[in-house]
Amino acid sequence: MSSPVAARTAGNESAGEMLEGISYERFRGIMGSFTSGISVITSMGPDEQPAGMTCSAVCSVSADPPLLLSCVKFPSSTLDAIKWRGSFVVNFLDAQAREVSDLFASRAPDKFSQVEWQPGETTELPVLERTLAHAECLVAGVMDAGDHVILLGKLIGGSANVGRYPLGYWRGSYVRVFRLNPSGRG
Repeated sequence: MSSPVAARTAGNESAGEMLEGISYERFRGIMGSFTSGISVITSMGPDEQPAGMTCSAVCSVSADPPLLLSCVKFPSSTLDAIKWRGSFVVNFLDAQAREVSDLFASRAPDKFSQVEWQPGETTELPVLERTLAHAECLVAGVMDAGDHVILLGKLIGGSANVGRYPLGYWRGSYVRVFRLNPSGRG
């Protein structure tokens, strides 16, 4: 006897096609209730021009080996650059980077001329200035998931600035995240 999950996802259909769906508005309401950090994913295409986009769907997967995942809506020129290059950087934005998030969420041309950045030490891909951390990654896997692609990245470089706080997103608005316990424990 197969499990209920296996039965729902068997065959070529996706789980979403087999389950009774909910409205787009309800989905956004549910998922928007979870506070997320904001990042900008960057890479370079075959023309050696930087590409980047704002992303709130990033999480750790494994410490050994060090893996993260990021969900990217397609079609996307940034996704094309990542696939071509085989590597990317996740720039975790700090609390002062709201304008950076807005810029990389837009279709503005030449976004990188409007922000400060430098090549990463390991990948030489764009690392943005207004970050509290960045992760330089090799593409370890790509999986289609509805209207997005899940990128699995193996961390090969990066750093964290412990003196900065993250930019967050909750229910359609930016939020600041702060410690409830000043010692940083518990």
